[in-house]
Amino acid sequence: MSEDVDRAEVLRLLDDKYARAILTATSKTPMSAKELTAAIDASPPTVYRRVDDLKAAGLLLEELQYEASGHHYGVYRPAVDRVSVSFEDGEYSVRVDPTEETTADRFTRLYEGLR
Repeated sequence: MSEDVDRAEVLRLLDDKYARAILTATSKTPMSAKELTAAIDASPPTVYRRVDDLKAAGLLLEELQYEASGHHYGVYRPAVDRVSVSFEDGEYSVRVDPTEETTADRFTRLYEGLR
């Protein structure tokens, strides 16, 4: 992920308090946009805008959560464990380390989402 990351976009997003709050809140547990609105004290349009930006930058993942009624909605979780910035020889680089998830973890999430 680090090689194809838009450095300026990642830094812009991390400078935004709502984007940081979304990544922080979802690092505890996956959350829906409605849950994020309450958790970070932001309006729904603000949450949806930041979620879209974070997803486009590859920093946030969306998964579908299904209810017994057949209704479904998106829940979000970080796609990264760490972002680091380094400065060397007059240049800077941004390294984005993706979250580590095993196949068993993905299967468990999928199964739990179907219940």
